[in-house]
Amino acid sequence: MVDRLTEDRRSWLMSRVRSENTTPELRVRSIAHSMGLRFRLHRSDLPGKPDLVFPRHKVAIFVHGCFWHRHEGCRKASMPKSRQEFWGAKFEANIERDRRVTSQLRALGWNVETIWECETRDLKTISERLSRVFGLLKRRDK
Repeated sequence: MVDRLTEDRRSWLMSRVRSENTTPELRVRSIAHSMGLRFRLHRSDLPGKPDLVFPRHKVAIFVHGCFWHRHEGCRKASMPKSRQEFWGAKFEANIERDRRVTSQLRALGWNVETIWECETRDLKTISERLSRVFGLLKRRDK
């Protein structure tokens, strides 16, 4: 399939894709804050620079885009029709990096959670997920 956009227009469009402060990330941050959870953002001293870091609980949360990080079974994780070899390699590298970073953080004693972009559409789901993660940790601390 031929790209409908010019190379310059595609380049501009891709440059607009943010890696920090995305709408899904802002939703998770808002819910976490409303639950009284306090966190740090994008700590560069940790592997993978997690989106939200809860130092007191030793929890690192990544808010992953379904397309870029290949959320299995999600309709947003579609394969582009053009340059499939390029995209396949790119997606595989992203998945491998995510695995490596998760492993490194766990080796450092961190609990790692991944919240997918599609999961952030329902604020109740985010709240329940965070309650489950932090509720389990509080029970374990006692």
